[in-house]
Amino acid sequence: MELSAPTQIIFVISLVLAVLGLLSGFGIITATAGNSFYIMTAAWAVLTGGVMLKGM
Repeated sequence: MELSAPTQIIFVISLVLAVLGLLSGFGIITATAGNSFYIMTAAWAVLTGGVMLKGM
């Protein structure tokens, strides 16, 4: 399996999700406080998909 660098848009989407997950985990954003683990998991999945799938 050959890995490639994710595109800039995939990286930015992953970064936004990670920041949202961190802020909700620390209680700054209370609307998504119970879902911070799932938001961080989604950020990881987006970044992993961008690395594993070429051209994405």
